[in-house]
Amino acid sequence: MISIRIQQLTKRFGAVTALDRIDLTINGGELFFLLGPSGCGKTTLLRTMAGFYKPDEGHIWFGDDDVTNLPPHKRNTGMMFQSYALWPHMTVAENVAFGLEERKIPRTEINRRVSEALASVRMGEYGQRRPNELSGGQQQRVALARALVVRPRCLLLDEPLSNLDARLRLEMRAEIRRIAKEFQLTTVYVTHDQKEALSIADRIALLDGGRVVQVGTPRELYRRPRTVAVANFIGETDFIPGTVKRANGDQVVATTEFGDFAGTSSERSTPPSAGAPVSVLVRPECWSVSASHRPGNCVRGMVTATTYLGDVAQHDVVCGARTLRVLELNPRETGAANREVFLTAEPADVVILPTG
Repeated sequence: MISIRIQQLTKRFGAVTALDRIDLTINGGELFFLLGPSGCGKTTLLRTMAGFYKPDEGHIWFGDDDVTNLPPHKRNTGMMFQSYALWPHMTVAENVAFGLEERKIPRTEINRRVSEALASVRMGEYGQRRPNELSGGQQQRVALARALVVRPRCLLLDEPLSNLDARLRLEMRAEIRRIAKEFQLTTVYVTHDQKEALSIADRIALLDGGRVVQVGTPRELYRRPRTVAVANFIGETDFIPGTVKRANGDQVVATTEFGDFAGTSSERSTPPSAGAPVSVLVRPECWSVSASHRPGNCVRGMVTATTYLGDVAQHDVVCGARTLRVLELNPRETGAANREVFLTAEPADVVILPTG
């Protein structure tokens, strides 16, 4: 297992700065996700790590080795592309063997390692088939075996599941995590799919505008986003504007149009000062719905629309000039529209974000 360290990495394409002084450390054996909207720089960062792009500034270390100026074939990474890039005229086994042949590995060793790699992705009996005889999920497994067979120092995955249907994506998420952990591979995975990242990542770096805006575990990014942009990108969110009434450590009370809301500051080390403008964040599933007013963090509203989704019911609740989204888990009855309700959120489920 190797760690990956990135220091002040900058990459420009003409007048566009795709990566802007990025600092990042990925621990050995970690399944690390680069997440963000289109154009945020995540694929550029991955390809710079692989050696396909040369940075304008900064350094990349694999363990103690500075690989910033090494060509891709000397970095010993396993790269899996979105398109899989399988040779159509070759068999599955020949596709997997290609990287070993380029490295002049003896034939007996190639055969053994190809067999092991195909077995590890549960494709051992498909070695003599051609790519056009495989399903999308099977082709994805072959591409993964080809990346693994060279015994890379790290595995780099560029949106590997984007071409699969929903059922196969769920299956392959778990499979990729299993393989990364079984082989103790430091794995860097690019995606724009929040659920994909939240479901299997050890840690996530969220990028925006070529910069890393937050790094943390899936739970940290979802439960304690540091900015409105992070909260907006990961999951659905209700925002209520307010101003800080008082703060005690990371416990904050904000005054809003619906009264006082108590919650936790997104910046635990530097909570906002009294009078500072903030956004009060509540996830839709954190609201409790009742027919009567409750003390603390309570909003009165009118249900105007309900969508039944089986495991949840999604309510639109108009509160003054604002519409809040509410998710009711395991709904037995969806209830009538145009009914008055009271929404309550526990302080532990409320995040106070700076907006100034």
